[in-house]
Amino acid sequence: MSTIAVWTPHDLVLSLAIPIGLASRRGTAIVIDLDPSGPPIPGGGDLASLVERGPTESELAPSKVGIAVLGNGGIEVSDASEVISAIAHRWPNVVLRCAPHSPPGRGVVSVVPVLPEPFTLVAEGKVAYQRTSLGGDPETGAIVLPVPRPAVIRSLLSGRIPPVRDRWLRALDAVWSLS
Repeated sequence: MSTIAVWTPHDLVLSLAIPIGLASRRGTAIVIDLDPSGPPIPGGGDLASLVERGPTESELAPSKVGIAVLGNGGIEVSDASEVISAIAHRWPNVVLRCAPHSPPGRGVVSVVPVLPEPFTLVAEGKVAYQRTSLGGDPETGAIVLPVPRPAVIRSLLSGRIPPVRDRWLRALDAVWSLS
């Protein structure tokens, strides 16, 4: 079982696309949104509802091959930790989408956009850099993701998985290596 927590500050679109893209690289995976004020994301149900009514055994494990996305629904991580843990123990791959407006915890992978001076962003810990069309120089030796094609981002945000041969999606495998 693989679990990765990902934090993508500064870009709301990437904060949604990166977790779904990461899940798409694993065959069977679930994305759990940990952001109580996050936007609705494609998928059925939400974490707050599961906690409120209590999940059934079938809701805690995958019923078929593919990706599931569990929105947040307005609940804090501390109030949902038991359900999150139960899901993480039953799914082969779990992607936790951390709130972009909160600093990440230990072990979280940060995905930071590459921007030109004087807007350069620096992160600590486990970091991957996302190239942008604005240019800039990422840290030497760091994982650097290519600029994603707009069609790929649109597909992910609408709940469709783009072709697995996509260059940006393939590059996300390196982000998994940081988990």
